[in-house]
Amino acid sequence: MKTLLAALVATTALAAPALAQDIKEFRIGILGGENAQDRLNSNECLRQKTEDLLGVETKLFAPADYNGVIQGLLGGTIDMAWLGASGYAKTYLEDPEAVEPVLVKVNVDGGYGYHSIGFARKDSGITSLADMKGKKFGFGDPNSTSGYLIPSIEIPQATGASMESGDYFGEVVFTGGHEQTIVAVNNGDVDAGVTWADGLGAWEDGYNSGALRKAVDAGLVDMNDLVEIWKSKPIPEGPIVLRKALPEDVKVKMTALMASMPSMDYDCYYAVAAGDSKGFMPIGHDAYTSIVEARKAKSN
Repeated sequence: MKTLLAALVATTALAAPALAQDIKEFRIGILGGENAQDRLNSNECLRQKTEDLLGVETKLFAPADYNGVIQGLLGGTIDMAWLGASGYAKTYLEDPEAVEPVLVKVNVDGGYGYHSIGFARKDSGITSLADMKGKKFGFGDPNSTSGYLIPSIEIPQATGASMESGDYFGEVVFTGGHEQTIVAVNNGDVDAGVTWADGLGAWEDGYNSGALRKAVDAGLVDMNDLVEIWKSKPIPEGPIVLRKALPEDVKVKMTALMASMPSMDYDCYYAVAAGDSKGFMPIGHDAYTSIVEARKAKSN
């Protein structure tokens, strides 16, 4: 990670210093996962660091759904976002020249995969997908990788039935996001749901990072009240993307800022990255070709 940072700083030094003055503001989009105010609070430190680095007003945007961030990137009203792999795939399929992936979060084990986690209340007696037949299943957002795309491929493979309400599950609903799914399961509004986690560390902590960890940290749930009923195959962590049309020095500076954050301010990094992990490493489009193909296949 230190070698990466040194290389990025060296590249920054070579970039034309006047280019950052070509932008009047910088806009960071935040995907759903928590309620809007918590998302803004978690990323306020990043907003301030960005403003100090670029010398322009920096704004955070927390749209109601994933598509709000995607459309902002496509329309040029959002400059940077941490997308899920499926969200990146949708953006790429709509306009391959809109954004470029630059970094990906690295887990404590050195990998950059995570899982879609199916879970239910422990007192429901549900322990597997077999127990969910005829029951209400909650998914996050149609543009979420772990909250819909991967479960919509892997769960039918396990059940031999479609995801349509009444086919295997009694009802399939969208809650609006990861936090909403966790709360809906915890409150008994749905019988089970899916969310994302790195799958590392203890269940009681909500794993090391992910939506469950954020919910535990926020005091929304006690993991002892919940049970895991399904886990996907590893999914490639989504990329931090930047608009391709941004000035080159802005892209280099923001990539360097994100890469250096764990060593510069771990508390800020923890808030932005949704828990404990090693940091960010470089990533490119090739890491997401399988997700792009899966997304393309679902749309046909």
